[in-house]
Amino acid sequence: MDKTTIIVVEDNIVYCEFVCNMLAREGYRTVKAYHLSTAKKHLQQATDNDIVVADLRLPDGNGIDLLRWMRKEGKMQPFIIMTDYAEVNTAVESMKLGSIDYIPKQLVEDKLVPLIRSILKERQAGQRRMPVFARDGSAFQKIMHRIRLVAATDMSVMIFGENGTGKEHIAHHLHDKSKRAVKPFVAVDCGSLTKELAPSAFFGHVKGAFTGADCAKKGYFHEAEGGTLFLDEVGNLALETQQMLLRAIQERRYRPVGDKADRSFNVRIIAATNEDLEAAVSEKRFRQDLLYRLHDFGITVPPLRDCQEDIMPLAEFFRDMANRELECSVSGFSSEARKALLTHAWPGNVRELRQKVMGAVLQAQEGVVMKEHLELAVTKPTSTVNFALRNDAEDKELILRALKQANGNRSVAAELLGIGRTTLYSKLEEYGLKYKFKQS
Repeated sequence: MDKTTIIVVEDNIVYCEFVCNMLAREGYRTVKAYHLSTAKKHLQQATDNDIVVADLRLPDGNGIDLLRWMRKEGKMQPFIIMTDYAEVNTAVESMKLGSIDYIPKQLVEDKLVPLIRSILKERQAGQRRMPVFARDGSAFQKIMHRIRLVAATDMSVMIFGENGTGKEHIAHHLHDKSKRAVKPFVAVDCGSLTKELAPSAFFGHVKGAFTGADCAKKGYFHEAEGGTLFLDEVGNLALETQQMLLRAIQERRYRPVGDKADRSFNVRIIAATNEDLEAAVSEKRFRQDLLYRLHDFGITVPPLRDCQEDIMPLAEFFRDMANRELECSVSGFSSEARKALLTHAWPGNVRELRQKVMGAVLQAQEGVVMKEHLELAVTKPTSTVNFALRNDAEDKELILRALKQANGNRSVAAELLGIGRTTLYSKLEEYGLKYKFKQS
């Protein structure tokens, strides 16, 4: 059993005990709360792995109040409402706020455990993805701030960035922080969809809809129901497909190929692109009305060359991953390898960095990665700063950051900053940093 705790919020002590015992028999850990105030105290200590099962009627409020408070506080744990009251409007309100389901108490014994199992199964599927390293660089922290702002909403998000910057990981992160986190995340490679295949791919088809349709097929919208549909490289869609997609998004309905009836859907759409869609609109390659529908909120992922403070932490992260996957025991990078990593232009961004580090670890097997193991093409060193345009406080901050990246090596730090060693030494003297780092 994983580390999930089920927080059961129920004012009827006997029924609360019954639910907790039922869950305990299945191996789940439980915590009881007889009041809304007690539930809030438990939730202050809860982890993202926990699940809340709450009665609708409580002595000091109701389950909807608790759910609303959780979402306002940024607590996105799965939430299940159980009640004796078959109130459709309450069910609708709870689902809008992000509850997973609404179970009548007479059906709790049959439905609660299977529902929790499905939540945990979906969560485990998400955890099998390649982990995303928590990047501390200032540029990426701005992205995290924007993710926190928009994650809990149902706004459509457009993610911009070069190939290899990790746009799909950002989309996953958005999904994982949203109220749809326990529902499916379905990624679509828009570049692989022809205008002929797109209708069936997005909306599915019924048996016999066309030659070769020997059985019914569910489309991406059906698969993503309740969750997130991620349109990767959306700029590659044919104009005919764009029109079809626009109509579905506007009406919140679609019709499977060959069917006679429309179906409604409830999905959150996140799209990504590596091109300038405004230019594509001007060139009549992308519909402006679709762009407006997809771009309620934008997130731009900067290229790795603009996030140099993330390079070595990411390299170490990928080294550790490579050690586990390839059964190697590489302990780090030589000073020359570090210099090469920090001064490479990374046209392939994070994807290229991962590939180079994985290959280098495989070659090194043990000890440290040497420069030659990285097999980097010769590129001009990147410059992160023009000192003529900065003030003293910013200069000092950049110098300290560069020295930290370079592990104290002043020659590498000077190269990272795009200045000569003599200039760096005079700056160290000027800012009283001459003895803070070793001479090299």
